[in-house]
Amino acid sequence: MKVLLTLQDVEPAVRINAVLEREGLETALVSPLDDIRGALRREKPDIIVFTGELADASTQAIVKEQLWEGAAVVGLCDTTDPSTIERLRANGYVEVFAKPVDVDEVIGGLRRILERRRLQRLTGLIGESDAMREVMVQVEQMAPVSSTVLIEGESGTGKELVARAIRLLSNRRNKPFIAVNVGALPETLLESELFGHEKGAFTGAAERRLGRFELADTGTLFLDEIGEIPSATQVKLLRVLEEREFMRVGGTHPIKVDVRVVAATNQPLREAVEAGQFRSDLFYRLNVLRIYLPPLRERPDDIPMLVRRFVQMYAEQHDRPFHGISMDAMHLLVNYAWPGNVRELRNLIESMVVLAPGHEIQPGDLPRQIRDGGAARLLPVHVGPIVRGQEGAAGRELEFIVRSLLELKLQVEELRRRMDEDRAPHGTWIGDMTTPLGAPIVPAIEARDQAAPPNVLTIVPGTKMADIERAAIEAALKETRGNRRRAAEMLGIGERTLYRKIKEYRVPEEEYAMGGVPS
Repeated sequence: MKVLLTLQDVEPAVRINAVLEREGLETALVSPLDDIRGALRREKPDIIVFTGELADASTQAIVKEQLWEGAAVVGLCDTTDPSTIERLRANGYVEVFAKPVDVDEVIGGLRRILERRRLQRLTGLIGESDAMREVMVQVEQMAPVSSTVLIEGESGTGKELVARAIRLLSNRRNKPFIAVNVGALPETLLESELFGHEKGAFTGAAERRLGRFELADTGTLFLDEIGEIPSATQVKLLRVLEEREFMRVGGTHPIKVDVRVVAATNQPLREAVEAGQFRSDLFYRLNVLRIYLPPLRERPDDIPMLVRRFVQMYAEQHDRPFHGISMDAMHLLVNYAWPGNVRELRNLIESMVVLAPGHEIQPGDLPRQIRDGGAARLLPVHVGPIVRGQEGAAGRELEFIVRSLLELKLQVEELRRRMDEDRAPHGTWIGDMTTPLGAPIVPAIEARDQAAPPNVLTIVPGTKMADIERAAIEAALKETRGNRRRAAEMLGIGERTLYRKIKEYRVPEEEYAMGGVPS
């Protein structure tokens, strides 16, 4: 692991360098008069620390290049203004520290980045977004224990990769890892697949067969799509989780096993419980530890890192040279909604590597749905029930109408964005230091029809997405009386992400602590 420090501000650079050297890390100091790009090619650092001139055009160009090249960029900022620091982070800086810096704080931040890089290389979990940082922290915390883990997330987000990461960081890393897709097995075979069967237990059972629980003994069993398990098998699975023993189909003696179960689902199990489709006791037994894996549209900043990883992997696997991706093409990849999530991105990159036309990938080389923007990006939060307390057909129809209006508004916003991009200069994919992070909050989102129920959210034409997001956060905080954890669960985002958005939108959360409304 190597850290490269630039010398725009010599004093903090030298102090930080001295501490890193004492800790045994490899470092390099680069003068701003030197060829920084040449130094980056020579040194190949894991982290770059810019000690000044963070908003300089040449510095910004390097920061954006590193989103593709892979080094984490840290900045020492001359201002304490939160909006400036947030803009820097939005433009590619992994961490920003305000001057005068606390060297211990900076060193702690660099250690965390290096540890994340180590985990990424070990587990294959790629990303520097807040959402993925939270996932990696959870994986590291949960791995050493043997408690059951439930991983929730859309199809293609990498739930099995998270399960394998948990196993790699646990004391079961050298023991079996058995994966089974519960939803892919017919109900008549599922019990036999999980628990095995004795010879003659049923027609065609010509010999004894061990089930997945026995094969995973002392190791980890990954049950994918657990929400598809039939109700009859749910009872037997619950007993195994509680008693750590089972009987083969046709067997007469219980078999003890030591297995850590990691389950995954792409559907909200809590809602399935409420609908009577999933046993509540099994849900609570599975949901001892929970990880929410966000869809790719909620972490677009991770896309350049994922692209780089997949290009390296498939170029080596297929022995094909790859000539790179233009800024304009990368911009399209970052802004596409990716309904198939990481799996869709991975498959696209493999096809690009195999079918690369011998030049840098341009927008015209991408599939039409990506060039056209595909489906508009969904709201970055879970909207939840639009109308509370109104049941029956009328409530469902009203919810459908409101959701349809939201989707139509998103499509209009996407069209406007693409028209603006056509008028904007090319050559940047992540943003611009002159672009504010968020416009002033417009009160139009708070408009209410006087005759409408108090919990109906009225969307006024022209409302900005940031205002919708802020209104959703305020409504969740009001509903939970300021409880951040419950509000984050209601919104379908991580608690750290909620905290960041509260600061970004300057939401006065203390005024919701008792369920009140800000004056």
